[in-house]
Amino acid sequence: MSSELITALEIIEKEKGISKDVVIEAIEAALISAYKRNFNQAQNVRVDFNLHNGSIRVFARKEVVSNVFDTRLEITVEEARQHNPNFIVGDIIELEVTPKDFGRVAATTAKQVVTQRVREAERGVIYSEYIDRQEDMMTGTVQRIDSRAIYVNLGKIEAVLPVTEQIPTEKYKIHDRIKVFVTKVEKTSKGPQIFVSRTHPGLLKRLFETEVPEIYDGIVEIRSVAREAGDRSKISVYTSNSDLDPVGACVGQKGQRVQSIVNELKGEKIDIVRWSSDPVEFVANALSPSQVIQVLVNEEEKATTVVVPDHQLSLAIGKRGQNARLAARLTGWKIDIKSQSDADKLGIDYQTSTPVHASKDEYDAYAEDFNEE
Repeated sequence: MSSELITALEIIEKEKGISKDVVIEAIEAALISAYKRNFNQAQNVRVDFNLHNGSIRVFARKEVVSNVFDTRLEITVEEARQHNPNFIVGDIIELEVTPKDFGRVAATTAKQVVTQRVREAERGVIYSEYIDRQEDMMTGTVQRIDSRAIYVNLGKIEAVLPVTEQIPTEKYKIHDRIKVFVTKVEKTSKGPQIFVSRTHPGLLKRLFETEVPEIYDGIVEIRSVAREAGDRSKISVYTSNSDLDPVGACVGQKGQRVQSIVNELKGEKIDIVRWSSDPVEFVANALSPSQVIQVLVNEEEKATTVVVPDHQLSLAIGKRGQNARLAARLTGWKIDIKSQSDADKLGIDYQTSTPVHASKDEYDAYAEDFNEE
């Protein structure tokens, strides 16, 4: 074994951050195993790795005894004293047993250990880097596509975008740059594995944090998200600043901020509503862009009955019940929608003097694009 190995270990320590002592310890353990395997030896041995010249020697460790029962592990006092007259029963003597051609075995073993340790260290660095990005948004490049998944290059690693996490209406091509939400980072025997999503509600939240400075700075909070990826989503926003309209901040001037997010999600419609601790107000807001006459609350069942104008019943329910479904998920309340005529027929007691909810002018202009009638 030459000093080239020592030089290589020093370079690895500097460039990969792997301690030279840790690698040497691993090499010594591997060499003991290689010695026993290649030379059919079962005795207790120690490997000495010389850091100055890179030489490797093997020593058999034997206990000094009066009567030998196993020559591989024991040695008589008389034999031991031939090496050192001070040995007594119970001492441990080390005898060099380095085979003549052990250098070849040692070189191969050392190379394997170093390669393995470097690989493990690189995997550890990548895992540490990406575990911190779990539940975060990243930008990657489509690398490969098959029937089960799309593989996205995130820089140091290839992430898996399963079919179930892909937006059905989106089409991807090799080299496309896409934003993804990191759902899970796993440490496996083959290295870190990262799973990403385009359908997760967290992606929508991160896009708003990126696009709206007030959200990034914590002035405006996203309280809840309900999403049917590729089709329509709703988010509720809140601010304690009475001088700021949280909905308007998210929509942006002429809808520019939200439109950027819509473009990133390839046309997914997004309703932005004001969050409220009052379920009457919150449920009414969540059914936007429909107008709501009254919301009747059943606290015990966490259910609401919502009365809307006759001509807005289909708008409140939405295509295939989507608007009502998203509103229920956004608020966490069950929502039963009744037209004003049906409410009258059923004898539901509600007030008609003042509508509970009417959209802001700026948001109304934007919401016209999502009129489902």
